[in-house]
Amino acid sequence: MLINKFVMPEVIFGNGSIHQVGESCIRLGAKNVLIVTDPGVIHAGWLEHVVNGCKKAGLKYATFSDITENPKDYEVDNGAAIYKKNECDAVIGVGGGSAIDSAKAIAILVSNGGKIHDYEGVDQIDFPLPPLIMVPTTAGSGSEVSQFSIIVDSINKKKMTIVSKSLVPDIAIVDPQTLTTKSQRLTASTGLDVLTHAIEAYVSIAATPLTDVQAKNAISLVAKYLRPSVASHLNQEAKEKMAMASLQAGLAFSNAILGAVHAMSHAIGGRFPLLHGDVNACLLPHVMEFNFIAAPKKYKEMAMLLGEKVDTLSPIEAGRKAIDHVKKLSLDIGAPQRLTEMGLIEESIMEMSQIAIKDACIITNPRDITIEDIEALFRQAL
Repeated sequence: MLINKFVMPEVIFGNGSIHQVGESCIRLGAKNVLIVTDPGVIHAGWLEHVVNGCKKAGLKYATFSDITENPKDYEVDNGAAIYKKNECDAVIGVGGGSAIDSAKAIAILVSNGGKIHDYEGVDQIDFPLPPLIMVPTTAGSGSEVSQFSIIVDSINKKKMTIVSKSLVPDIAIVDPQTLTTKSQRLTASTGLDVLTHAIEAYVSIAATPLTDVQAKNAISLVAKYLRPSVASHLNQEAKEKMAMASLQAGLAFSNAILGAVHAMSHAIGGRFPLLHGDVNACLLPHVMEFNFIAAPKKYKEMAMLLGEKVDTLSPIEAGRKAIDHVKKLSLDIGAPQRLTEMGLIEESIMEMSQIAIKDACIITNPRDITIEDIEALFRQAL
């Protein structure tokens, strides 16, 4: 009998749940927390809600917000120094993947020491982390429930993938109301990141029935609600459904891992300050085409989840509709269609491919892939 494992944090979901941050920290035994966030979250007013919750619960707190779009190793060092200086005993991450991944990385350093580079790869963390409470505000990264942290090595200009069950937060607080302050551009970009997570997890060689349930529902929700979510920041139903899609896609990829899209986008993100979801949007259709022969039945199921009528079609015919649907969705919401639109040039391909082939996400790609294949996929996406 095959044994499947599935890891996840406690999840608090719903409008207004952000106000449970303080009480959640108390339940974990925290008394003095470091709040890790970014300037965008502060500008939107969500940090104030978290701070007020901490005050109401009688918690001491310090804040760290010097984080860029793709968080760097030295930013993590700076956050760890603030944690130690203020003698904190727990970490709250508030924001998108950048803030939450940084919060996790800070927690690694304050409990395990050394440099964040020491923990690249799988299961390199030896000692328990302080309590982690994550409050996502983008419906994109899924990091609030995952065992991943992605940090840029600023010297070698590459994204480091850190994977460990120690990185699964203790509590994830998902408040769909935080999505109402996002721009259309960010809503589109993060939404396509959600779709990429769900699709890559669904066809991953490490997928299980437990992850498939989460991935399939996420795909269906994105197909129905990403367009209206991009169209209006006031569409509360769309925001709630996209928050759920992000959560479920995060649970899926945390346990099934990902594939070539993320390996390639990590390579790009380490060198270029681009939105992760925009890069995924350009790469996803091409990688789907490449992986298609490895999982035609799942591609037919994917087409159905995306809303295509494929009952009378063969898996091959139906799978093509899934790929076409993803292309159309990306186009409808105004996502970039080519990597050249974001400034990438062909001269970067060889170096990016060499980095991507070594990324941890490449291991679970459903089709065997070589560095030559990756180079070809990059060229197709240019």
